[in-house]
Amino acid sequence: MTDGMEDLLFYTITEGKDTIPLSQFVAALKKTGLLMSDPRLRDCVKHMRQVTRDAGGHVMMDKALFKRYFSSLCRRVLVTFLSYFLLLFHHFFVHFFVPYFDSKLEKTCSVKVGAKKHSAGDTKVPFCLQSCIKPLGYAIAMHEHGTEHVHRFVGKEPSGLKFNKLSLNDEDKPHNPMVNAGAIVISSLLKSNKAERFDYVMDFLKATAGPEYVGFSNATFQSERETGDRNYAIGYYLKEKRCFPDNADMMAALDFYFQLCSIEVTCESGSVMAATLANGGICPITGERVLSAEAVRNTLSLMHSCGMYDFSGQFAFHVGLPAKSGVSGAVLLVVPNVMGVMCWSPPLDRLGNSVRSIHFCQELVSYFNFHNYDNLRHFTKKHDPRRKSDEDPNKFVVSLMFAAYSGDVNTMRRFALSGVNMELTDYDSRTSLHIAAAEGQVEAVIFLTETCKVNPFMKDRWGNTPIDDAMQFGHTVIVSLLQDYQRLSSDSYAVSDTDKPKSSLTV
Repeated sequence: MTDGMEDLLFYTITEGKDTIPLSQFVAALKKTGLLMSDPRLRDCVKHMRQVTRDAGGHVMMDKALFKRYFSSLCRRVLVTFLSYFLLLFHHFFVHFFVPYFDSKLEKTCSVKVGAKKHSAGDTKVPFCLQSCIKPLGYAIAMHEHGTEHVHRFVGKEPSGLKFNKLSLNDEDKPHNPMVNAGAIVISSLLKSNKAERFDYVMDFLKATAGPEYVGFSNATFQSERETGDRNYAIGYYLKEKRCFPDNADMMAALDFYFQLCSIEVTCESGSVMAATLANGGICPITGERVLSAEAVRNTLSLMHSCGMYDFSGQFAFHVGLPAKSGVSGAVLLVVPNVMGVMCWSPPLDRLGNSVRSIHFCQELVSYFNFHNYDNLRHFTKKHDPRRKSDEDPNKFVVSLMFAAYSGDVNTMRRFALSGVNMELTDYDSRTSLHIAAAEGQVEAVIFLTETCKVNPFMKDRWGNTPIDDAMQFGHTVIVSLLQDYQRLSSDSYAVSDTDKPKSSLTV
Protein backbone atom coordinates (compact mmCIF):
# COMPACT_ATOMS: atom_id res chain seq x y z
CA MET A 1 0.00 0.00 0.00
CA THR A 2 1.16 3.56 -0.66
CA ASP A 3 1.99 6.14 1.98
CA GLY A 4 -1.04 8.12 0.85
CA MET A 5 -3.44 5.33 1.76
CA GLU A 6 -1.76 4.82 5.14
CA ASP A 7 -1.92 8.55 5.83
CA LEU A 8 -5.60 8.60 4.89
CA LEU A 9 -6.40 5.89 7.41
CA PHE A 10 -4.21 7.45 10.11
CA TYR A 11 -5.77 10.89 9.85
CA THR A 12 -9.26 9.39 9.63
CA ILE A 13 -8.72 7.69 13.00
CA THR A 14 -6.96 10.65 14.64
CA GLU A 15 -9.42 13.17 13.18
CA GLY A 16 -6.55 15.17 11.68
CA LYS A 17 -4.16 15.07 14.65
CA ASP A 18 -0.47 14.21 14.19
CA THR A 19 -0.32 12.00 17.28
CA ILE A 20 -2.81 9.80 19.09
CA PRO A 21 -2.53 7.80 22.34
CA LEU A 22 -2.09 4.11 21.70
CA SER A 23 -5.02 3.47 24.03
CA GLN A 24 -7.20 5.60 21.75
CA PHE A 25 -6.16 3.53 18.75
CA VAL A 26 -7.10 0.34 20.61
CA ALA A 27 -10.43 1.88 21.60
CA ALA A 28 -11.11 2.82 17.98
CA LEU A 29 -10.24 -0.71 16.89
CA LYS A 30 -12.68 -2.18 19.42
CA LYS A 31 -15.32 0.36 18.45
CA THR A 32 -15.42 -1.09 14.95
CA GLY A 33 -16.53 -4.36 16.57
CA LEU A 34 -13.48 -6.38 15.54
CA LEU A 35 -12.91 -9.17 18.05
CA MET A 36 -9.57 -8.91 19.79
CA SER A 37 -9.50 -12.72 19.59
CA ASP A 38 -9.76 -12.49 15.79
CA PRO A 39 -6.79 -14.43 14.37
CA ARG A 40 -6.26 -11.69 11.78
CA LEU A 41 -5.36 -9.26 14.59
CA ARG A 42 -3.01 -11.58 16.48
CA ASP A 43 0.27 -9.99 15.36
CA CYS A 44 -1.01 -6.44 15.73
CA VAL A 45 -2.25 -7.04 19.29
CA LYS A 46 1.02 -8.75 20.20
CA HIS A 47 3.08 -5.79 18.94
CA MET A 48 0.90 -3.23 20.72
CA ARG A 49 1.20 -5.06 24.03
CA GLN A 50 4.96 -5.33 23.61
CA VAL A 51 5.49 -1.62 22.92
CA THR A 52 3.28 -0.74 25.91
CA ARG A 53 5.35 -2.98 28.18
CA ASP A 54 8.60 -1.55 26.80
CA ALA A 55 7.43 2.02 27.39
CA GLY A 56 6.19 1.22 30.86
CA GLY A 57 2.69 2.53 30.27
CA HIS A 58 1.47 5.52 28.24
CA VAL A 59 2.45 5.48 24.56
CA MET A 60 1.77 8.16 21.94
CA MET A 61 1.34 6.93 18.37
CA ASP A 62 2.60 9.01 15.47
CA LYS A 63 2.47 8.13 11.80
CA ALA A 64 5.68 6.11 11.90
CA LEU A 65 4.49 3.94 14.77
CA PHE A 66 1.04 3.66 13.22
CA LYS A 67 2.45 2.41 9.92
CA ARG A 68 4.34 -0.30 11.79
CA TYR A 69 1.03 -1.62 13.12
CA PHE A 70 -0.76 -0.85 9.86
CA SER A 71 1.53 -3.14 7.88
CA SER A 72 0.93 -6.00 10.32
CA LEU A 73 -2.84 -5.89 9.83
CA CYS A 74 -4.23 -8.12 7.15
CA ARG A 75 -5.79 -6.24 4.23
CA ARG A 76 -9.33 -7.41 4.72
CA VAL A 77 -9.26 -6.20 8.36
CA LEU A 78 -8.10 -2.77 7.20
CA VAL A 79 -11.02 -2.46 4.82
CA THR A 80 -13.46 -3.29 7.61
CA PHE A 81 -11.63 -0.84 9.90
CA LEU A 82 -11.65 2.01 7.38
CA SER A 83 -15.21 1.34 6.27
CA TYR A 84 -16.39 1.89 9.86
CA PHE A 85 -15.27 5.50 9.66
CA LEU A 86 -16.09 6.21 6.02
CA LEU A 87 -19.09 4.35 4.71
CA LEU A 88 -20.81 2.09 7.28
CA PHE A 89 -20.66 -1.32 5.63
CA HIS A 90 -24.11 -2.90 5.39
CA HIS A 91 -23.67 -6.61 6.17
CA PHE A 92 -24.15 -7.41 9.82
CA PHE A 93 -24.39 -10.46 12.06
CA VAL A 94 -26.14 -10.47 15.43
CA HIS A 95 -26.07 -12.63 18.52
CA PHE A 96 -28.74 -11.97 21.14
CA PHE A 97 -28.72 -13.20 24.72
CA VAL A 98 -31.74 -13.24 27.05
CA PRO A 99 -30.50 -13.91 30.60
CA TYR A 100 -31.91 -16.77 32.62
CA PHE A 101 -35.13 -15.74 34.40
CA ASP A 102 -33.93 -12.21 35.24
CA SER A 103 -36.58 -9.97 33.67
CA LYS A 104 -34.58 -6.84 34.52
CA LEU A 105 -31.89 -7.99 32.08
CA GLU A 106 -34.23 -9.38 29.47
CA LYS A 107 -33.24 -6.87 26.80
CA THR A 108 -29.46 -7.10 27.07
CA CYS A 109 -27.96 -8.10 23.75
CA SER A 110 -24.80 -8.55 21.75
CA VAL A 111 -24.57 -7.37 18.14
CA LYS A 112 -22.05 -8.11 15.43
CA VAL A 113 -21.97 -5.74 12.43
CA GLY A 114 -19.76 -7.04 9.63
CA ALA A 115 -16.81 -7.98 11.79
CA LYS A 116 -18.23 -5.83 14.56
CA LYS A 117 -19.41 -6.75 18.03
CA HIS A 118 -21.27 -4.94 20.80
CA SER A 119 -21.93 -7.06 23.89
CA ALA A 120 -23.94 -6.80 27.10
CA GLY A 121 -24.96 -9.64 29.39
CA ASP A 122 -23.56 -13.13 29.93
CA THR A 123 -22.98 -13.93 26.28
CA LYS A 124 -20.08 -16.25 27.11
CA VAL A 125 -22.09 -18.70 29.26
CA PRO A 126 -21.99 -22.18 27.60
CA PHE A 127 -25.16 -24.18 26.93
CA CYS A 128 -25.92 -27.31 24.92
CA LEU A 129 -27.18 -27.00 21.37
CA GLN A 130 -29.64 -29.89 21.75
CA SER A 131 -31.95 -29.78 18.70
CA CYS A 132 -30.20 -26.68 17.33
CA ILE A 133 -27.54 -29.13 16.13
CA LYS A 134 -30.02 -30.70 13.70
CA PRO A 135 -29.77 -28.13 10.90
CA LEU A 136 -25.99 -28.00 11.27
CA GLY A 137 -25.70 -31.80 11.11
CA TYR A 138 -27.97 -31.84 8.07
CA ALA A 139 -25.89 -29.10 6.41
CA ILE A 140 -22.68 -31.10 6.96
CA ALA A 141 -24.31 -34.23 5.50
CA MET A 142 -25.49 -32.19 2.51
CA HIS A 143 -22.03 -30.74 2.06
CA GLU A 144 -20.46 -34.20 2.23
CA HIS A 145 -22.95 -36.26 0.19
CA GLY A 146 -25.19 -33.88 -1.79
CA THR A 147 -28.96 -33.52 -2.03
CA GLU A 148 -29.83 -36.67 -3.92
CA HIS A 149 -27.98 -39.07 -1.62
CA VAL A 150 -29.16 -37.51 1.66
CA HIS A 151 -32.81 -37.43 0.63
CA ARG A 152 -32.78 -41.10 -0.28
CA PHE A 153 -33.03 -41.58 3.50
CA VAL A 154 -35.01 -38.60 4.80
CA GLY A 155 -37.94 -36.54 3.55
CA LYS A 156 -38.51 -32.80 3.18
CA GLU A 157 -42.04 -32.26 4.56
CA PRO A 158 -43.29 -31.12 7.98
CA SER A 159 -44.70 -34.09 9.89
CA GLY A 160 -47.62 -32.36 11.60
CA LEU A 161 -46.70 -34.49 14.63
CA LYS A 162 -44.62 -34.04 17.77
CA PHE A 163 -40.87 -34.02 17.08
CA ASN A 164 -40.21 -37.32 18.94
CA LYS A 165 -43.09 -39.38 17.50
CA LEU A 166 -42.50 -42.86 16.10
CA SER A 167 -43.73 -41.84 12.67
CA LEU A 168 -42.54 -42.13 9.06
CA ASN A 169 -43.88 -40.74 5.80
CA ASP A 170 -45.57 -42.72 3.02
CA GLU A 171 -42.15 -43.80 1.70
CA ASP A 172 -41.09 -45.14 5.11
CA LYS A 173 -38.62 -42.31 5.61
CA PRO A 174 -38.39 -39.82 8.48
CA HIS A 175 -40.47 -36.78 7.55
CA ASN A 176 -37.56 -34.32 7.68
CA PRO A 177 -34.13 -33.85 9.30
CA MET A 178 -35.48 -31.49 11.99
CA VAL A 179 -37.37 -34.20 13.91
CA ASN A 180 -35.59 -36.80 16.03
CA ALA A 181 -36.08 -39.67 13.60
CA GLY A 182 -34.60 -37.65 10.74
CA ALA A 183 -31.69 -36.38 12.82
CA ILE A 184 -30.82 -39.93 13.94
CA VAL A 185 -30.72 -41.09 10.32
CA ILE A 186 -28.61 -38.04 9.38
CA SER A 187 -26.20 -39.02 12.17
CA SER A 188 -25.67 -42.38 10.46
CA LEU A 189 -24.68 -40.57 7.23
CA LEU A 190 -21.92 -38.46 8.77
CA LYS A 191 -18.50 -40.03 8.26
CA SER A 192 -18.56 -43.82 8.04
CA ASN A 193 -15.52 -44.21 10.31
CA LYS A 194 -17.02 -44.29 13.83
CA ALA A 195 -13.75 -43.32 15.50
CA GLU A 196 -13.42 -40.14 13.43
CA ARG A 197 -16.99 -38.91 13.06
CA PHE A 198 -17.26 -36.82 16.23
CA ASP A 199 -13.97 -34.98 15.61
CA TYR A 200 -15.00 -34.56 11.98
CA VAL A 201 -18.23 -32.76 12.93
CA MET A 202 -16.51 -30.74 15.66
CA ASP A 203 -13.98 -29.48 13.11
CA PHE A 204 -16.85 -28.34 10.88
CA LEU A 205 -18.62 -26.59 13.76
CA LYS A 206 -15.45 -24.86 14.89
CA ALA A 207 -14.91 -23.64 11.34
CA THR A 208 -18.43 -22.16 11.27
CA ALA A 209 -17.79 -20.42 14.62
CA GLY A 210 -14.41 -18.91 13.73
CA PRO A 211 -12.36 -18.38 16.90
CA GLU A 212 -15.37 -18.58 19.22
CA TYR A 213 -16.07 -21.31 21.80
CA VAL A 214 -17.33 -24.77 20.85
CA GLY A 215 -17.20 -27.46 23.55
CA PHE A 216 -18.81 -30.63 24.83
CA SER A 217 -20.81 -31.51 27.96
CA ASN A 218 -20.07 -35.08 28.99
CA ALA A 219 -22.65 -34.87 31.81
CA THR A 220 -25.36 -34.04 29.28
CA PHE A 221 -24.18 -36.85 27.01
CA GLN A 222 -24.36 -39.43 29.79
CA SER A 223 -27.80 -38.17 30.78
CA GLU A 224 -29.04 -38.40 27.17
CA ARG A 225 -27.86 -42.02 26.96
CA GLU A 226 -29.44 -43.01 30.26
CA THR A 227 -32.82 -41.32 29.79
CA GLY A 228 -33.26 -41.53 26.01
CA ASP A 229 -35.80 -44.40 25.95
CA ARG A 230 -37.98 -42.62 23.38
CA ASN A 231 -34.99 -42.15 21.07
CA TYR A 232 -33.99 -45.80 21.49
CA ALA A 233 -37.53 -46.74 20.49
CA ILE A 234 -37.29 -44.49 17.44
CA GLY A 235 -33.94 -46.07 16.56
CA TYR A 236 -35.34 -49.61 16.63
CA TYR A 237 -38.37 -48.47 14.62
CA LEU A 238 -36.06 -46.97 11.99
CA LYS A 239 -34.02 -50.18 11.93
CA GLU A 240 -37.17 -52.28 11.47
CA LYS A 241 -38.24 -50.11 8.52
CA ARG A 242 -34.73 -50.26 6.99
CA CYS A 243 -34.30 -46.49 7.11
CA PHE A 244 -30.56 -46.55 7.70
CA PRO A 245 -27.90 -46.87 4.96
CA ASP A 246 -26.49 -50.33 4.31
CA ASN A 247 -24.05 -51.51 6.97
CA ALA A 248 -25.02 -48.66 9.31
CA ASP A 249 -24.89 -49.42 13.04
CA MET A 250 -28.13 -48.20 14.66
CA MET A 251 -26.71 -48.07 18.21
CA ALA A 252 -23.63 -46.20 16.98
CA ALA A 253 -25.87 -43.70 15.19
CA LEU A 254 -27.90 -43.15 18.38
CA ASP A 255 -24.77 -42.73 20.46
CA PHE A 256 -23.44 -40.20 17.97
CA TYR A 257 -26.79 -38.37 17.97
CA PHE A 258 -26.60 -38.04 21.76
CA GLN A 259 -23.06 -36.69 21.42
CA LEU A 260 -24.14 -34.07 18.91
CA CYS A 261 -26.98 -32.86 21.14
CA SER A 262 -24.42 -32.42 23.95
CA ILE A 263 -22.15 -30.03 22.03
CA GLU A 264 -21.83 -26.70 23.83
CA VAL A 265 -21.74 -23.16 22.43
CA THR A 266 -22.18 -19.65 23.78
CA CYS A 267 -24.44 -16.95 22.37
CA GLU A 268 -21.37 -15.49 20.69
CA SER A 269 -20.21 -18.69 19.01
CA GLY A 270 -23.77 -19.74 18.15
CA SER A 271 -24.43 -16.42 16.47
CA VAL A 272 -21.33 -16.80 14.29
CA MET A 273 -22.56 -20.27 13.27
CA ALA A 274 -25.90 -18.73 12.33
CA ALA A 275 -24.08 -15.92 10.51
CA THR A 276 -22.15 -18.51 8.49
CA LEU A 277 -25.49 -19.88 7.30
CA ALA A 278 -26.68 -16.34 6.60
CA ASN A 279 -23.49 -15.70 4.64
CA GLY A 280 -23.96 -18.59 2.23
CA GLY A 281 -21.64 -20.99 4.07
CA ILE A 282 -18.73 -18.56 4.45
CA CYS A 283 -17.66 -17.79 8.02
CA PRO A 284 -17.91 -13.99 8.39
CA ILE A 285 -14.91 -13.81 10.71
CA THR A 286 -12.36 -15.95 8.88
CA GLY A 287 -13.71 -15.61 5.33
CA GLU A 288 -13.38 -19.40 4.93
CA ARG A 289 -15.99 -21.31 2.95
CA VAL A 290 -17.17 -24.02 5.33
CA LEU A 291 -20.38 -25.27 3.69
CA SER A 292 -21.47 -25.42 0.07
CA ALA A 293 -24.08 -22.95 -1.16
CA GLU A 294 -26.42 -25.85 -1.99
CA ALA A 295 -26.14 -27.28 1.53
CA VAL A 296 -26.94 -23.90 3.08
CA ARG A 297 -29.90 -23.23 0.78
CA ASN A 298 -31.49 -26.60 1.56
CA THR A 299 -30.82 -26.25 5.27
CA LEU A 300 -32.47 -22.83 5.46
CA SER A 301 -35.45 -24.12 3.48
CA LEU A 302 -36.10 -26.91 5.99
CA MET A 303 -35.45 -24.66 8.98
CA HIS A 304 -38.13 -22.32 7.63
CA SER A 305 -40.75 -25.06 7.27
CA CYS A 306 -39.84 -27.51 10.04
CA GLY A 307 -37.44 -25.89 12.52
CA MET A 308 -39.69 -24.80 15.40
CA TYR A 309 -41.35 -28.07 16.46
CA ASP A 310 -45.17 -27.85 16.30
CA PHE A 311 -44.91 -24.06 16.19
CA SER A 312 -43.18 -24.08 12.77
CA GLY A 313 -46.23 -22.93 10.80
CA GLN A 314 -47.03 -20.16 13.24
CA PHE A 315 -43.39 -19.04 13.27
CA ALA A 316 -43.19 -19.04 9.46
CA PHE A 317 -46.40 -17.00 9.34
CA HIS A 318 -45.46 -14.37 11.94
CA VAL A 319 -41.67 -14.23 11.66
CA GLY A 320 -41.05 -15.57 8.15
CA LEU A 321 -37.42 -16.55 8.75
CA PRO A 322 -35.54 -19.87 9.01
CA ALA A 323 -34.93 -20.86 12.63
CA LYS A 324 -34.30 -23.87 14.85
CA SER A 325 -35.14 -24.25 18.52
CA GLY A 326 -33.79 -26.60 21.20
CA VAL A 327 -35.03 -27.72 24.60
CA SER A 328 -32.02 -26.04 26.22
CA GLY A 329 -33.83 -22.76 25.56
CA ALA A 330 -31.85 -21.83 22.47
CA VAL A 331 -33.18 -20.47 19.19
CA LEU A 332 -30.87 -20.19 16.19
CA LEU A 333 -32.28 -17.61 13.76
CA VAL A 334 -31.01 -16.73 10.28
CA VAL A 335 -31.78 -13.64 8.21
CA PRO A 336 -30.29 -14.74 4.85
CA ASN A 337 -27.62 -12.40 3.48
CA VAL A 338 -28.05 -10.15 6.51
CA MET A 339 -27.37 -11.68 9.92
CA GLY A 340 -27.31 -14.66 12.25
CA VAL A 341 -28.90 -14.66 15.70
CA MET A 342 -28.52 -16.94 18.72
CA CYS A 343 -31.05 -16.42 21.52
CA TRP A 344 -30.91 -18.33 24.79
CA SER A 345 -33.48 -18.24 27.57
CA PRO A 346 -34.27 -21.58 29.29
CA PRO A 347 -37.97 -21.10 30.24
CA LEU A 348 -39.94 -23.04 27.60
CA ASP A 349 -43.54 -23.01 26.41
CA ARG A 350 -45.66 -26.15 26.14
CA LEU A 351 -44.21 -26.90 22.68
CA GLY A 352 -40.61 -26.83 23.90
CA ASN A 353 -39.64 -23.40 22.51
CA SER A 354 -38.02 -20.60 24.50
CA VAL A 355 -40.73 -18.09 25.43
CA ARG A 356 -38.53 -15.01 25.43
CA SER A 357 -36.61 -16.03 22.32
CA ILE A 358 -39.85 -16.38 20.36
CA HIS A 359 -40.93 -12.98 21.63
CA PHE A 360 -37.61 -11.45 20.55
CA CYS A 361 -37.92 -12.89 17.04
CA GLN A 362 -41.44 -11.52 16.70
CA GLU A 363 -40.37 -8.09 17.92
CA LEU A 364 -37.40 -8.14 15.55
CA VAL A 365 -39.53 -8.55 12.43
CA SER A 366 -42.19 -6.16 13.70
CA TYR A 367 -39.59 -3.39 13.67
CA PHE A 368 -37.29 -4.41 10.79
CA ASN A 369 -38.37 -5.58 7.35
CA PHE A 370 -36.74 -9.00 7.73
CA HIS A 371 -39.84 -11.13 7.12
CA ASN A 372 -39.48 -12.95 3.80
CA TYR A 373 -42.45 -11.03 2.36
CA ASP A 374 -41.82 -7.61 3.84
CA ASN A 375 -40.81 -6.32 0.42
CA LEU A 376 -44.53 -5.98 -0.36
CA ARG A 377 -45.72 -2.38 -0.72
CA HIS A 378 -47.79 -2.22 2.48
CA PHE A 379 -44.77 -3.10 4.62
CA THR A 380 -42.59 -0.22 3.42
CA LYS A 381 -42.93 1.66 6.73
CA LYS A 382 -40.77 -0.90 8.50
CA HIS A 383 -37.12 -0.08 9.13
CA ASP A 384 -34.43 -1.45 6.82
CA PRO A 385 -31.04 -1.36 8.63
CA ARG A 386 -29.30 -2.29 5.40
CA ARG A 387 -30.17 1.04 3.79
CA LYS A 388 -30.46 4.60 5.00
CA SER A 389 -32.89 7.15 3.63
CA ASP A 390 -30.02 9.52 2.86
CA GLU A 391 -27.76 6.80 1.56
CA ASP A 392 -25.46 7.88 -1.25
CA PRO A 393 -25.01 5.07 -3.80
CA ASN A 394 -21.55 6.42 -4.60
CA LYS A 395 -20.39 5.11 -1.21
CA PHE A 396 -20.60 1.62 -2.66
CA VAL A 397 -18.15 2.71 -5.35
CA VAL A 398 -15.64 3.95 -2.77
CA SER A 399 -15.79 0.73 -0.78
CA LEU A 400 -15.66 -1.52 -3.84
CA MET A 401 -12.71 0.34 -5.34
CA PHE A 402 -10.81 0.28 -2.04
CA ALA A 403 -11.40 -3.47 -1.76
CA ALA A 404 -10.10 -3.99 -5.31
CA TYR A 405 -7.11 -1.71 -4.59
CA SER A 406 -6.12 -3.70 -1.50
CA GLY A 407 -7.00 -7.13 -2.92
CA ASP A 408 -9.65 -7.71 -0.25
CA VAL A 409 -11.56 -10.56 -1.87
CA ASN A 410 -13.56 -11.22 1.28
CA THR A 411 -15.21 -7.79 1.21
CA MET A 412 -15.74 -8.03 -2.55
CA ARG A 413 -17.45 -11.38 -2.03
CA ARG A 414 -19.79 -9.80 0.54
CA PHE A 415 -20.74 -7.11 -1.94
CA ALA A 416 -21.40 -9.71 -4.63
CA LEU A 417 -23.53 -11.84 -2.28
CA SER A 418 -25.62 -8.78 -1.36
CA GLY A 419 -26.40 -8.05 -5.00
CA VAL A 420 -24.14 -5.03 -5.54
CA ASN A 421 -23.37 -4.36 -9.21
CA MET A 422 -19.70 -5.39 -9.47
CA GLU A 423 -19.32 -3.25 -12.61
CA LEU A 424 -19.87 0.02 -10.71
CA THR A 425 -17.53 2.78 -11.93
CA ASP A 426 -15.81 5.75 -10.33
CA TYR A 427 -15.70 9.31 -11.73
CA ASP A 428 -13.01 8.22 -14.21
CA SER A 429 -15.27 5.38 -15.45
CA ARG A 430 -12.87 2.83 -13.95
CA THR A 431 -14.28 -0.45 -12.67
CA SER A 432 -13.00 -2.56 -9.80
CA LEU A 433 -11.38 -4.80 -12.43
CA HIS A 434 -9.41 -1.79 -13.71
CA ILE A 435 -8.17 -1.09 -10.17
CA ALA A 436 -7.29 -4.70 -9.34
CA ALA A 437 -5.47 -5.14 -12.66
CA ALA A 438 -3.48 -1.90 -12.20
CA GLU A 439 -2.48 -2.84 -8.65
CA GLY A 440 -1.48 -6.40 -9.52
CA GLN A 441 -4.09 -8.01 -7.26
CA VAL A 442 -4.22 -11.47 -8.84
CA GLU A 443 -6.78 -13.03 -6.48
CA ALA A 444 -9.10 -10.06 -6.90
CA VAL A 445 -8.87 -10.31 -10.67
CA ILE A 446 -9.62 -14.04 -10.54
CA PHE A 447 -12.64 -13.41 -8.29
CA LEU A 448 -14.04 -10.65 -10.52
CA THR A 449 -13.62 -12.68 -13.69
CA GLU A 450 -14.29 -16.28 -12.68
CA THR A 451 -16.93 -15.67 -10.00
CA CYS A 452 -18.53 -12.30 -10.84
CA LYS A 453 -18.17 -12.60 -14.62
CA VAL A 454 -17.64 -8.85 -15.02
CA ASN A 455 -17.22 -7.27 -18.45
CA PRO A 456 -13.47 -7.20 -19.28
CA PHE A 457 -13.94 -4.79 -22.20
CA MET A 458 -15.27 -1.77 -20.28
CA LYS A 459 -13.23 1.38 -20.93
CA ASP A 460 -12.32 4.22 -18.63
CA ARG A 461 -12.39 7.91 -19.58
CA TRP A 462 -9.07 7.52 -21.40
CA GLY A 463 -10.24 4.53 -23.42
CA ASN A 464 -8.24 1.95 -21.46
CA THR A 465 -9.54 -1.53 -20.59
CA PRO A 466 -8.37 -3.48 -17.52
CA ILE A 467 -5.85 -5.40 -19.61
CA ASP A 468 -4.35 -2.09 -20.77
CA ASP A 469 -3.76 -1.11 -17.14
CA ALA A 470 -2.18 -4.48 -16.36
CA MET A 471 0.16 -4.08 -19.33
CA GLN A 472 1.06 -0.51 -18.37
CA PHE A 473 2.18 -1.56 -14.89
CA GLY A 474 3.90 -4.76 -15.99
CA HIS A 475 1.63 -7.32 -14.32
CA THR A 476 2.24 -10.16 -16.76
CA VAL A 477 0.31 -12.80 -14.83
CA ILE A 478 -2.81 -10.63 -14.84
CA VAL A 479 -2.33 -9.84 -18.53
CA SER A 480 -2.35 -13.57 -19.26
CA LEU A 481 -5.44 -14.12 -17.09
CA LEU A 482 -7.35 -11.29 -18.77
CA GLN A 483 -6.36 -12.44 -22.25
CA ASP A 484 -7.79 -15.89 -21.54
CA TYR A 485 -10.91 -14.35 -19.98
CA GLN A 486 -11.43 -11.99 -22.94
CA ARG A 487 -11.32 -14.92 -25.34
CA LEU A 488 -13.98 -16.74 -23.31
CA SER A 489 -16.09 -13.57 -22.96
CA SER A 490 -15.91 -12.31 -26.53
CA ASP A 491 -19.26 -13.91 -27.42
CA SER A 492 -20.98 -12.54 -24.32
CA TYR A 493 -19.89 -8.89 -24.55
CA ALA A 494 -19.95 -6.66 -27.60
CA VAL A 495 -16.53 -5.05 -28.09
CA SER A 496 -16.37 -1.61 -29.68
CA ASP A 497 -14.80 1.80 -29.20
CA THR A 498 -18.08 3.08 -27.84
CA ASP A 499 -18.31 0.58 -24.99
CA LYS A 500 -19.19 2.49 -21.87
CA PRO A 501 -19.90 1.34 -18.33
CA LYS A 502 -23.43 1.31 -17.03
CA SER A 503 -24.54 4.74 -15.93
CA SER A 504 -26.84 3.44 -13.19
CA LEU A 505 -25.49 2.90 -9.70
CA THR A 506 -28.47 0.77 -8.72
CA VAL A 507 -27.44 -2.00 -6.35
